[in-house]
Amino acid sequence: MNTRDRIIDAAEQVIREHGIAGATTKRIAQRADCSEALLYKHFTGKERLVLAVLLERMPALAPALARLELEAGRGDLVANLTAFALTALDFYTKAAGIASGVIGDPQLLAGFREMLATVGGGPHLPIERLASYLSEEQRLGRLDSALDSATAATLLMGACFHRANLSYFVTLPDEPARWAQDVVRAAVRR
Repeated sequence: MNTRDRIIDAAEQVIREHGIAGATTKRIAQRADCSEALLYKHFTGKERLVLAVLLERMPALAPALARLELEAGRGDLVANLTAFALTALDFYTKAAGIASGVIGDPQLLAGFREMLATVGGGPHLPIERLASYLSEEQRLGRLDSALDSATAATLLMGACFHRANLSYFVTLPDEPARWAQDVVRAAVRR
């Protein structure tokens, strides 16, 4: 394993054990068995390191969206969207601790927002890609043309985000797969 991957793995472990506030670069470097200087050689700041953990160690939305986009016009629409919703639910569930830590630290949040703006990233992008996929399904005649694809994408992703957060506080009564299918059907009524 290369040094960069070791640092990302260490950061993920330290964040899980100590939260964002306790995940100091010193603690992460110690866990990665490297110096802080070497950590900063690979990551210009804690924001970049947190982003790397989110993008490289969490269940990835980008590959799931790419698979979904390839399925436009093919297969069962509800099944395709349900599979994607389950991936989004898994991502949001695993990323919640990191995201809440970033939100809870004003300085880290400001730096994270600035970095996202610089790289053209952000949590709105999966919603936009999902809306584009839904628009393509409309163009192909598989979804009602009256459906507002941006709203449907927002509802679907928002439901996944909300359920992920709820799961930290209560035991949810229904199976995730059944829930995802029901949410998809509600969001994209045909």
